[in-house]
Amino acid sequence: MDDTMTPGTARNVARMRWPRWTRWVGAFVLCGLFPFAPESADAAESARPNILWLVNEDHGPHMGAYGDRYATTPVFDALAKAGVRYRRCWSNAPVCAPARTTLIAGLYANSTGGEHMRSMVRFPEGKQMYPELMRGAGYYCTNNAKEDYNLTQTKGALWDESSKKAHWRNRPAGKPFLAVFNSEKSHESKIRVRPHVQVHDPAKVDVPAYHPDTPEVRQDWAQYYDAVSEADADAGVRLRELQEAGLAEDTVVFYYADHGSGMPGNKRWPYNRGLQVPLAVYVPEKFKELRPADYHAGGMSDRLVSFVDFAPTLLSLAGVPAPGWMQGRAFLGAHVSGAPSYLFGYRGRMDEVVDSVRSVTDGRYVYVRNFRPDRIYGQHLNYMWQTPTTQVWERMFYAGELNPVQSRFWQVKPTEELYDLERDHEEVNNLVADRAQQNRLLRFRSVLRDQCLAVRDAGLWPEGELHRRCGGRSPYDFLRAAGAPAMDRIYDMAELASGMRAEGLPVLRAALHDQESVVRYWAVLGVKMRGPQAVAACHEELLAALEDGCSDVRIVAAEALARHGDAADLAEVLPRLVQQADGSRNEYFTALAAAGVLEALGERARPAAAQIRALPRTGDAPDARFKEYVPRLMETLVERLR
Repeated sequence: MDDTMTPGTARNVARMRWPRWTRWVGAFVLCGLFPFAPESADAAESARPNILWLVNEDHGPHMGAYGDRYATTPVFDALAKAGVRYRRCWSNAPVCAPARTTLIAGLYANSTGGEHMRSMVRFPEGKQMYPELMRGAGYYCTNNAKEDYNLTQTKGALWDESSKKAHWRNRPAGKPFLAVFNSEKSHESKIRVRPHVQVHDPAKVDVPAYHPDTPEVRQDWAQYYDAVSEADADAGVRLRELQEAGLAEDTVVFYYADHGSGMPGNKRWPYNRGLQVPLAVYVPEKFKELRPADYHAGGMSDRLVSFVDFAPTLLSLAGVPAPGWMQGRAFLGAHVSGAPSYLFGYRGRMDEVVDSVRSVTDGRYVYVRNFRPDRIYGQHLNYMWQTPTTQVWERMFYAGELNPVQSRFWQVKPTEELYDLERDHEEVNNLVADRAQQNRLLRFRSVLRDQCLAVRDAGLWPEGELHRRCGGRSPYDFLRAAGAPAMDRIYDMAELASGMRAEGLPVLRAALHDQESVVRYWAVLGVKMRGPQAVAACHEELLAALEDGCSDVRIVAAEALARHGDAADLAEVLPRLVQQADGSRNEYFTALAAAGVLEALGERARPAAAQIRALPRTGDAPDARFKEYVPRLMETLVERLR
């Protein structure tokens, strides 16, 4: 991309808040990492490093240090020049709460049951989140200030301080600190703020192939880059505080984002473009023994790193080996582990939208497995629709104004996707049908299956059934207890169901009678996803499934009959779905699942439009963060049926 800092845009820079930082960026760059200040007494006596985490929201490696000439990120670039940046770092989840859940636990969020966007589940018994472990190791731990975890915290305070006032300055004398500072300046919501004083020139945006090239899209991308610059300036403020205290050479600094770009088709999607984050780390010379072998100032590490590795790495920097139950690998410190061969991503429910996607990368290729290929990529999600790009993208699709690559987001997903990041960094050329890639596909399928079984992927359960069956235990503990359902049977049925192969129908039909509710759930989905002929072949079993003891099975059976059955089937199941979508009469996850099916049915739900409009918009939710999801689905459907 071209550099946009023209004289005209420079005048705009002067009117924004972040140029306050640029007045001392020159000294920052010229003097190496910091313009050094005299060491404080605490610094001189430090035997273990302080650790500073600088976290931005919703942006990928759109930064100068990663070769992006359109970006203006002097702070990150200078830190990367003094330290090391990582070529491929994944957030594991492409949205904030599940990504932060992975960070705080040192466990994959689909292992704890916390992969869904805002899904408060219990933390496993006998385990501690990393701030507790670091405090136990003698560190003063502060968070300023975003938490947003999908796990209920253990008893007692998680942080020494977690607030807008939290700061390493408040630590007791002589204590090393772990301090997290989070900037919201680059959050998705900032892309759509109008009016906006433009800095990056929209005319010079390199519009990705999957987006239409319109003024709205160019404006959003340019504003996104402006927001990244503002967040970069926030990081500069925190580094300057460190310098002025004389702690620069006593502090290991991490600078990263919480997941990929907040632009539609990036955020919430477990492609590389939704998962890859920038990561620069500076380890002072004083602590050079904590640097890995591939650490070279200004260098690029090819080690694969993801958020599940961050908690073990913190402990390793503190000189403490990670507990054996953590699922990541330390990449810095005294207890560095061998590098992984693969990174893993996951997409579950995104706010009100139910989905199930897994992804794997070996650093070059990205494999994506869609377990719900019956759903389009662009399911209506209220928050994402507030971005102008989403609105114009959808409008142009239904007007027939998009090319095939741009249209893909509004169509059903294939079961599998495979992309070569070296030749196709925008991930638009699916290689699944390429005969030369078949061995690679087999390997990725095997790697993904092994991973899901190893972590006992809770996200392959329907969310409501998982909560019901846990009986107050954490999903992590429930799925590892004696007598827990066999994970291989569930995975294999989910794989068969979503594989869409016609020859799988007899196995699915037999599984409709299985004793395990989750197996029955995937079997019904598999029948539904194969369309009218499969539904007709299993018609009697689907009618029987309307009375199943598991509400999730009942709901997907109703969807199968409503979508692919005859008029009598539709008349039979619509009232059932409306009744189950009533949050005042049903448990929350039953109402959410039923409302999601009604919304997905769209026009086929029109005979029940009056009943849908009459549904109450309130009901008991397991957590306040859930309360808007069912009403959002209902409002979307009511608007569509006007």
